[in-house]
Amino acid sequence: MKTSKNTVLITGGSAGIGFEIAKQLSAKDNHVIIVGRNQERLQKAAAQLEHVTAINADIADAADVDTLVAKLKSDFPNLNVVINNAGYATLNSIVNDEDIFEKAGAEMHTNYLSIVRLNQKLLPILQKQDEAAIVNVSSIVAFVPGKLTATYSATKAALHSYTQALRVALADTQVKVFELMPPLVDTEFSAEIGGHKGIPASQVADEFLAGLETDNYEIRVANTEQLYQLFLSSPAEALKVMNEPR
Repeated sequence: MKTSKNTVLITGGSAGIGFEIAKQLSAKDNHVIIVGRNQERLQKAAAQLEHVTAINADIADAADVDTLVAKLKSDFPNLNVVINNAGYATLNSIVNDEDIFEKAGAEMHTNYLSIVRLNQKLLPILQKQDEAAIVNVSSIVAFVPGKLTATYSATKAALHSYTQALRVALADTQVKVFELMPPLVDTEFSAEIGGHKGIPASQVADEFLAGLETDNYEIRVANTEQLYQLFLSSPAEALKVMNEPR
């Protein structure tokens, strides 16, 4: 997949992993459209980038998505890369939390169902391009869940399954389907789940660009690859390692 002269949409693009990817793609002569819910943060992020358009929208909100898609169709008909990076996570106890159903519902809606909806609405644009890509940002917890992020892990497992099926469904088209699988990353988004122990978002962006350029459809970042290999050889041992006290 080419990594320059694209028109790229990044949800959750005003901070963390999304912003770091936007920064690198902007520097490589791509036009980057960053989407986020916080207008002030969007403007601050956009001020630091070149070749950027900032759009205030919540991808979990159906009306916002319809407005976003209409704008993309009219103003950015050459859109050829969609990076589904926006997400939501909580630390919780699936045994003791009385509101676990509500938390799980919010995570599943944002991390999985909203991505399915946005991809569905943008595929007609992507299929008109000579080369296009969908990138779904999942996680190593798609394979090996954490007990304190059980519901979040389930959303990423769903996203992984969907991504594989979408890749097969689009195999005979010009639309490539990538999955980016970071480990724990030190961002504001992950602060509640111990993000300060994670790798920098810039490392995720570095490895993502390298994987995109070489058509590595499952980009496992940093120690994600090691844990994935352990999962393949011993799922029980991988589960134990994921849930060891840190």
